[in-house]
Amino acid sequence: MKTPRWCCSFFLGAVVMVGMIGCGREAPKTSTPSAPAAPSKSVTESTGQAVVDSIKAPLDKSRAVEGTLEKAAGKTADQVKDAAP
Repeated sequence: MKTPRWCCSFFLGAVVMVGMIGCGREAPKTSTPSAPAAPSKSVTESTGQAVVDSIKAPLDKSRAVEGTLEKAAGKTADQVKDAAP
């Protein structure tokens, strides 16, 4: 079943009209709050250090686990070599 050309033209015209009506709206007026006071340097540094510490601790634990797993893999490899004829 073929769609008539006038149907496509009508649909395209409707989309254009809706777009033009939508673009004609003004943005709502909002009050801009005053800028917050800049934090002090010591607060910024302590917060930054806390973030670094919160990331560093899990990484240190994962490195320790990685070392343990490497040792276990080495022992397993040695046992396999010893058991092989």
